[in-house]
Amino acid sequence: MENKLVKRYGLITAITMVVGIVIGSGVFFKAEKILNSTGGDLPLGILAWIIGGCIMIVCAYTFATMATKYEKVNGIVDYAEAVLGPKYGYFVGWFLAIIYYPTLTSVLAWVSARYFCVMLGWDITGGSCMVIAAFFLIASYAMNSLAPVMAGKFQVSTTIIKMIPLLLMAIVGTIKGLGSGLMMENFRDVAVPSSELGGTATILFTAVCATAFAYEGWIIATSINSELKDAKKNLPKALVGGTFIVMITYLLYYIGLSGAVENSVMMAGGETGAKLAYANVFSSVGGTLLFVFIVISCLGTLNGLMLGCVRGIYALAVRDEGPKPEVFKHVDPTINMPVSSSVLGVLLCGFWLMYFYGANLTEGWFGPFCFDTSELPIITIYALYIPIFFMIMKREKEWNGFKRFVTPALSIVGCIFMMIAAVFSHGMAVVFYLIVFAVVMIIGSFFSKKRS
Repeated sequence: MENKLVKRYGLITAITMVVGIVIGSGVFFKAEKILNSTGGDLPLGILAWIIGGCIMIVCAYTFATMATKYEKVNGIVDYAEAVLGPKYGYFVGWFLAIIYYPTLTSVLAWVSARYFCVMLGWDITGGSCMVIAAFFLIASYAMNSLAPVMAGKFQVSTTIIKMIPLLLMAIVGTIKGLGSGLMMENFRDVAVPSSELGGTATILFTAVCATAFAYEGWIIATSINSELKDAKKNLPKALVGGTFIVMITYLLYYIGLSGAVENSVMMAGGETGAKLAYANVFSSVGGTLLFVFIVISCLGTLNGLMLGCVRGIYALAVRDEGPKPEVFKHVDPTINMPVSSSVLGVLLCGFWLMYFYGANLTEGWFGPFCFDTSELPIITIYALYIPIFFMIMKREKEWNGFKRFVTPALSIVGCIFMMIAAVFSHGMAVVFYLIVFAVVMIIGSFFSKKRS
């Protein structure tokens, strides 16, 4: 009897899954950066959220259309392999395993520790915060590796919890801000003129680049296509509908913040700005309780990323690719997990957590090779999408013009926009990041078995 995944999910469930996968800690973390990078210009910040959201939506739709053809294919590595061959798929998988998953997982460990320290009034850049970040990293690894069923239940619980502080701030913050007139004041007044921040274009590109971290995760949702009822019709609806809900939620949260506290105070508050906003709207006790939900939300996102991280090398090994595939594709029969892949994944996370501290939280241990691992790896993913979109336009001759040309072309434009935004936002750091990226890819080429 042939083993097939059961068609178990309807449209509403699929939309909920997309929302749960994408929404996470990024909106709390990056809302502060966007407010500061725009100098408190709320309309410009809202425009950045909209542009980043539209890029996410159009790319998600293009991949959803592709997924309806390759219904047995799951994940970006499989899509890359399906249209560009096993060699390209291997390098995408290598990048995910060595750079993408561990860098973002390590950042999420620090973000979780950051808000935990803010809640307790501790320093977010000192040793105590990094020890807590390492603890969260190891705890998430242990849960995913030793108790994967518990990790799954934790993921579902935090999906519900993470929506509570977002929606409450969006609704109550907006109502309170409109009633007091604070929101209109924040929309009208700009704390720092754009001329002092490099001009409107530079500000907008920097802000859009920051949204990439908050919006990331939608590509994972394409993996449900083989378990979705009437996937050809429902997957595009689920991805577009789900990502649209995410964008609207983020916009409303960002607007709600403007009704909670003055922009200048929020910007000066730095990492404590979100806590101050919740305290102003919900009192100190209520604000602290909701801030606990934010910490749990961050831990839930960390858990989800760790789930991918511990399987990174395993995804290559099952294709008989990468270093020692016979070792890394082994699955422990007791816990049903690839133990060797899990160990390597958490070691890579530890390395990138050390790098993040040395490159971003202290004087700079690595000289010019100091770059933001919360944004640049995500921009790289957008760059890796471009050849896939080109191949859709070249190969899918049976599709109508909208699916074959319009949405892939818009997706390519969106990806290029993200790449330009990264250059404006990070400058020469992009060059040094690309050097590291190239070295990692060259090392990966020595472990590739496929030559075509």
